[in-house]
Amino acid sequence: MMSEGSGQPMIEAQGLSKYYGDFAAIADVSFQISQGEVVAFLGPNGAGKSTTMKLLTGYLSPSAGTARIADHDMANDRLAGSARLGYLPENGPLYPDMNPRDILEFFADARGMDGTRRRERIQAVVDLCALHSVIGKPIGKLSKGYRQRVGMAQALLHEPDVLILDEPTAGLDPNQIREVRQTIRRLGESKTILLSTHILQEVEAIATRVIFINEGRLVFDGTVSDLAREGKSLDDRFHELTMSTPQPA
Repeated sequence: MMSEGSGQPMIEAQGLSKYYGDFAAIADVSFQISQGEVVAFLGPNGAGKSTTMKLLTGYLSPSAGTARIADHDMANDRLAGSARLGYLPENGPLYPDMNPRDILEFFADARGMDGTRRRERIQAVVDLCALHSVIGKPIGKLSKGYRQRVGMAQALLHEPDVLILDEPTAGLDPNQIREVRQTIRRLGESKTILLSTHILQEVEAIATRVIFINEGRLVFDGTVSDLAREGKSLDDRFHELTMSTPQPA
């Protein structure tokens, strides 16, 4: 399919499957995302998006297939792959009694950062994610929009080449959504991004390519304009792709 990226593959799924007993959360999912692409991972609730992302990040081990980040097999070489990866899970855990600076210091410690680079990176992500006004406030007192920004800041702290973002605007108000989208667009100028969503406006606002999953199987991989083919709206195409049950490969 058409791609806006160039250079080496940075995110790869090869025949990824995850089974829980007889239930297939995802089955034989394959795609490749090149350096510099911003790709929307689209599908209805329960389609397998979060499972796929957890496999790509090494959080889960696949029942079959391979997940690679920057050519590192995330089942066998997770630490090296994680050094190139920033991951923002949906409703990512943040300690409510800590403030954003404490959280960033904690993650800097976890990643072995110290000295000048530590100070510079914390300041850089505070600037990028506009956390100055809440830097000393407890996480538990922040709005969901600010908590998402804190989560984004920790994902960016170590300057990863790849970002995997799971529903980053879920539950936000329109102003917060606008701010998060602007941040993602800025990041897309230098990062490879896979953005999970079921919100069609997200696709049009941020991505140039769409990977669509339904009932655990890949049903579309192409440009946004290809998805809205024959003059149909994205709503119509979403309905078509989710109403027809994918056939086994």
